[in-house]
Amino acid sequence: MGTTKQGTKASSARKELLELLELRKSVADARPRFVRPESWRYVRLHPEWRKPKGLDNKIRKSFKGYPKRVKIGYGGPAKARGYHPSGHLDVLVHNPAQLDELIPERDAVRIGRRVGAKKRAAILKRATELGLRVLNPTRLRNIEPKK
Repeated sequence: MGTTKQGTKASSARKELLELLELRKSVADARPRFVRPESWRYVRLHPEWRKPKGLDNKIRKSFKGYPKRVKIGYGGPAKARGYHPSGHLDVLVHNPAQLDELIPERDAVRIGRRVGAKKRAAILKRATELGLRVLNPTRLRNIEPKK
């Protein structure tokens, strides 16, 4: 009538993972927006982060009033890395054969961006047969089989 030890262990591990994912989200919400130094000044500099290397760089020296620098302390929990917010492991797949070694309760499929329409359709069909979650199922045009 009671649950097995293994089932209880799995459910407590799942609960712990979901708590860690919630913590990761709250840490990400509190994290400042890191911008490339001087990107607000020049159009040619894109805002994505680059390490400041100048001798007198104010951001490198962490001067007050300048944007924050990327540091290790802003990271989320290490155990939650690599997981999709749904709690599944994010696995990159390029062909239907790679789906056979995945576990539906643990893994979620992300189809590679260079995969064509025919193979994408085959991957989607096989994933639904195996009960796997596909994270990016769109980008599939209606393709007619050649006669």
